[in-house]
Amino acid sequence: MKKKALSLLLASAMVVSLAACGNSGSDSNQPAADSNNSGNAAADNSNSGNAAADSNNGGDAAATGDVDYHEILGDTGINMVVNGTLTASVDNGQAAFEEQWEAAVGIPLTIQQMDHSGYTDAVGRLFAGGDYPDVIIMSADMFKQYAPTGLLWDMASAYENADFQSRMTLPGINEALKDSEGRLYGFAPTYGNGCVTYVKQAWLDAVGMSIDDIKTYDDYYAMLKAFHDEDPDGNGTKGDTYGVVAAGFVGNEAPYINYLPEFWQDAYPSILQGEDGVWYDGFQTEETKAALGRLRQAYVDGCIDPETLTAQTKTAREKWFSNNQTGSAGVFTYWAGSWYQTLTDNFIKNQVDENIVQLPPIAEVGAYLNREAPVWCIIDSGDPVRNQAVFDAFIETMMDGDVVQTLWTYGAEDVHWSTKAEEFTTNPGTDSEKQYSYADGEFHLKQSPNDPNTVWKKNHIDPALAVCELTNGFAAQTDLAAAGNAFFTENCVDAPAAPVSETFTNETGTIFDAKQAVITKVVVEGGDIEEAMQGYVDTVGSIIDQCLAELNQ
Repeated sequence: MKKKALSLLLASAMVVSLAACGNSGSDSNQPAADSNNSGNAAADNSNSGNAAADSNNGGDAAATGDVDYHEILGDTGINMVVNGTLTASVDNGQAAFEEQWEAAVGIPLTIQQMDHSGYTDAVGRLFAGGDYPDVIIMSADMFKQYAPTGLLWDMASAYENADFQSRMTLPGINEALKDSEGRLYGFAPTYGNGCVTYVKQAWLDAVGMSIDDIKTYDDYYAMLKAFHDEDPDGNGTKGDTYGVVAAGFVGNEAPYINYLPEFWQDAYPSILQGEDGVWYDGFQTEETKAALGRLRQAYVDGCIDPETLTAQTKTAREKWFSNNQTGSAGVFTYWAGSWYQTLTDNFIKNQVDENIVQLPPIAEVGAYLNREAPVWCIIDSGDPVRNQAVFDAFIETMMDGDVVQTLWTYGAEDVHWSTKAEEFTTNPGTDSEKQYSYADGEFHLKQSPNDPNTVWKKNHIDPALAVCELTNGFAAQTDLAAAGNAFFTENCVDAPAAPVSETFTNETGTIFDAKQAVITKVVVEGGDIEEAMQGYVDTVGSIIDQCLAELNQ
């Protein structure tokens, strides 16, 4: 990676912001410049740093066709930073993906894939150290924080003149990302998606319940309690299982409540905008206090796995589908669509009953939350021609409808997918054995490179969520993934928009830590809600007030 010298003012602001995020993580369906051109690029409005925001600058390159990205980027290529949303990881065929991308695009590609759960922190440390990639993926929450800093390039003109505009099927997704001045600092290749609540059918059968009977919070709680009090895993011992497991009681990024929606219900523990247009702190509301009470009771009753406070997403997932179901839980709220298939496959792999069902939103929840989409951002190099070249080489090709979009969607040919005749078997010699046979010319997904007992599903772009269509006719979606996507779209509403405030950007980590302190005191330790909330006010009340002042000015 190349170094970029920020102005002292911006560098200080970014370091403060990122150092504050000490306990944050990321789960998101959630990102070098020429030092001769970018000395004060991010902060000097009169220089090249904000050139991308000027419609007479870099954007014109796309319209006139002046940019040859092979010539501009050929020697150095593109450095990208990504999280776990790139399924083609180092041990799962990434080298082949990279090689085929380079062959198709014609320039080098360097992939820096960071741990998914700690992504926000990792990016913070990277930026605080002065190392910047060319492109980076950001969750919607990260994007809202970084967009006002001047660090990201305004790609509005490049986007509007992109060849893929003719293939756009969901143009509203990226139009909604533009700010009030029409600037576009990130590109979303898909819509956001969200989480749904999955329940183990075998556990429902064991306690004599049906998913069709879970209509209200009382029904939901009774199910969780039965999963703890009875013997749903059939090991002969009661009380050694839990109702639900989650990666934290509250998330550190929007939509915050997606892993335990039944408990939060009408509470939204973040700064949000009311119907009257006024921003307020949802964490200090009576609805949040009621949610904390529900969480506390469930924690005491064994309805919630006690490791939930500190569990990361990987921890919670693996505990849920572990081959030893003692200590596991019957309910897990996680991402919709392709994850329906992935979770099922992991049950099969671990020789656990793979039948899981999706719970329609209970009455008190109403609908699951569709998060704002993750975006790809281009770091502003200070050189608008170079910025345009990065856009053309990376984002334009990502949506080419053919070879490169297929790489991003399904992975590398003959590694993750193929059109050659072949036969293979997964889980041979077990009750879950399944045979696959494909004729020559038939598009199909292959066995995962790091696990021959599972079939590959997708790479980075979920084909069911893409904003641009593939034109080569390649399509592969399992029945479960299709059912999961249909179920979610029928039962979701958009999550509240994330706030954009300089103070909120700088203090997000501090605010999250204060929320965690309240949750720990109330839910885990059984402390008084009002006393804990006063501690929150004493700790970050002035910060929240400043955020609200900026948002409501």
